[in-house]
Parts: sequence; structure tokens; C-alpha cells
Amino acid sequence: MNENDKSTELFRDAPVPQAVLKNSIPAMLAMLMVLVYNLADTFFIGQTHDPLMVTAVSLATPVFLIFMSVGTVFGIGGTSVISRALGEGRPDYAKKVCAFCMWACVVVGAVLSALFLIFMEPLLGLIGASEDTWDMTKSYLTIVSCAGPFVLIGHCFSNVIRAEGQSGRAMMGQLLGNALNVVLDPVFILLLRWNVTGAAVATVIGNVVGAGYYILFFLSGKSTLSVRPRDVTLKDGVLSGVLAIGVPAALGTLLMSVSQIIANAKMSAYGDLAVAGYGVASKVTMITGMVCVGLGQGVQPLLGYCVGAGLRERFKKSMRFSLILGFALSAVMTGICYVFTGAIVGAFLKDRAAFDFAVLFARIHLTTSFLFGIFFVMINAIQAAGAAKEALIVNVSRQGLIFIPALFILTAAVGRDGIVWAQPVADVLSLVLVIILYRGCVKKIFSRRIEGSE
Repeated sequence: MNENDKSTELFRDAPVPQAVLKNSIPAMLAMLMVLVYNLADTFFIGQTHDPLMVTAVSLATPVFLIFMSVGTVFGIGGTSVISRALGEGRPDYAKKVCAFCMWACVVVGAVLSALFLIFMEPLLGLIGASEDTWDMTKSYLTIVSCAGPFVLIGHCFSNVIRAEGQSGRAMMGQLLGNALNVVLDPVFILLLRWNVTGAAVATVIGNVVGAGYYILFFLSGKSTLSVRPRDVTLKDGVLSGVLAIGVPAALGTLLMSVSQIIANAKMSAYGDLAVAGYGVASKVTMITGMVCVGLGQGVQPLLGYCVGAGLRERFKKSMRFSLILGFALSAVMTGICYVFTGAIVGAFLKDRAAFDFAVLFARIHLTTSFLFGIFFVMINAIQAAGAAKEALIVNVSRQGLIFIPALFILTAAVGRDGIVWAQPVADVLSLVLVIILYRGCVKKIFSRRIEGSE
């Protein structure tokens, strides 16, 4: 039995808990590595005991996430289309979609890198870089911008190859790139004293290695998918299918970057140390968030296969198990983060004022992070079902249509703390919205596509 047959058997015939866990555990472990990767720059910069360097990295991070959000267009969009195509028994079409995603990442990544480098100066002013942090932020962003195509490829295919059941390989690509980044950070930042520049160089090398792993996997012939240029096409609904789900998913990540930029700019009115505290507080809640993102991404190919193959009851059972697992994980992780908030923050910030800001802000954010598991499972289920309109609505709402207005309203009402409370408010309202949209879209999708049950 080849690897694709084993994947099909897992999606179709394995007990639901086994199918969910076998797909989601590697994805969650991969997201934990992404978390370590995201924390590493800030942690090792923090060891310089210069809070302004922490501020510079905090300002640059949401801008760098724009690259990852564009990779999400092809990663989440491609995963949704490919998993449904495999469920429908259309492997050749799945190959065309995969090849399109690969070369779109190359072209779009190169264009995005060029735009960032050309408009670097106005961008720094937009994100709130001060005179004290301007040069450090510019150095970081200039270096990481050069890796645009590799960031897109790595972020795309860490999702896409899960569509054929290759969760282990998806995890390995992220593991290699992120582990290398973590190893190089102390060497470049502390040993060679390259500081913020060293953090950026380590990030670039890690992303190049991660992308290289995925490319070599496809070229080895071990995948049923393809990245060959001759398989690229924009016809047969490939472009529209990927963009219909990918763009809404990317808008969620993009708006997360935009909202963080706006929040950082507003927080800068209270000083660079408040910005540093806000940036570290966001990383505390990221611990719970990334685990739940991994669960959602891990279960999406299974749910997409069920939709494509018409397995109504299996879809429902998979969702029920995933929601219970998601809530349990997010509740436990939130509790751990709350108890150890001081210890976590202390690993990044030594300055007392910045530390106090971070602890206060983190505990505000943690008031709703126990809901993350339910939210991310549901949003990935909507994407797996190919419900483009619903995916668009929920993705632009949480960090955009809900968060940004809440940010302005609460800041005007209560000042500094209103900037922080905007996220918990957005979390609650977004969960209500995603539950409503999920119930409507799944009922509609199955009534149209699925006759009967397993």
C-alpha cells in the first residue's frame, strides 16, 4: 500500500479519534515549533537587557507576518481544494492545484519583497518606530524582506502536504527551519553581538531551509502531488478555487498584522516600554493560540476529505471530537499561562516598568484565550467545506471588522488599558459569529453535496 492509499484509509476508515489525533498532533507540534521560533528572537534579544531592541522586534514582527499571511492564501486555499479533490477521486486536478500554489508563491513573494524594500521608510513611520528604534527596526525588516519567496513557500506547503495525509512531513519541514533559527539566534545575537540584525539573519536562514525541505520532498517523487512548472494552470477553477478560500484565510492573518501595527502605534503614545510590554503580552497568549491553530489546521484535511467524499456522519463525529479536544487544550494551556505569567514575561523583559506592563496586559488577554480551541476548529471546518462567503466574513471580522473598531472605541473610553481589552472583546464576539456561520454553512454544504451518509 503506497502512502496515498494509507492516507485515504486514514481519512475514510480509521476510528475518528485516531484520524483526528494522527492528523492534528503533528500539526500542533509544528505550531509549537513555530511558537518557539516566534519567541526565540524576542527571548534572545531580551538577554541583551535592552528593552528598545525588544520594542524594535515587536514593531517588526506584525510586518513580517504579512509575508506569512500571503502564504496562507495558497496554503489554506490549496489545502481546501486539494483535500476535497482527493476525496472526489481527482488526483490529477490536485496536482495542478499544488503546482499552481508553488509557483504563485515564487512570483508573489518576489513582488512583495521588492515592494517592502522600496517603501521601507514610509512603512517604518506607519508602524510607529521612534527615533530610538528606527534603525534597529529598519535593519530587521530589510533583511527578512529578502526572504519573501521562501517564507511564502514554507508557510504554504506546511499546510498543503497535509492534504495528502503527510502531517509528519509537514511537521518536519517546520521543525528543521524553526530549530535552525533557534540554534542560530544565540550565536548571531549574543556571541557575535549582531543584536537585531542577527535575529533577522537567523530568521532568513531558517525560512530558506524549511522551504528547501518541502521542495526536495516534492522533487524526490514521494508525493502524489506536483510542483512541476508544466502542471501549472489557471484554468479549470484552479485559480478561483484556491483564492475563494485562501484569500479570506489570508485576510484574517493580514488583518492580525494590521491590527497589531495599529495597536502598537496607539500604545507608542505611552512610551517604548509600554510597546515592549504589549508585544511580550501578545506572545504569552500566542502559546495557547498556536496550539489551537495547529489543531484546526490538522483536522481541516480530514474534514475536507469527508465533504468531498460525502461522509456526513464522519464529518459530524470528527467535529464533535475536535471541538471537545480543542476546548480542553485551550482551557489547560490558558490556565498554565495564567499561573506562570510572571515567569514567562521575565524570560523576555528585565526592565521593571516593561515587565509590569507585560504582566498586566497578558492577564487581560488571557481572560478569553480558553475559547481559542472552539474558534479555530470551527473556522477550519468552514474552510474545509469550501464555504467561501462564510470564510470571508469570519476571517475579516475577528481582527478587522470587530477588533479594530473595538480598539478605537475602548481606547477613547478608557485609554491605555482599552487597547489591551479590545482583543478579549473581539474574541467573544468572533466566537458567537463563527458558531452562527458554521451552523448555517455546513447544513447548506451537506444538503447540496452529500446524499445520505456513510
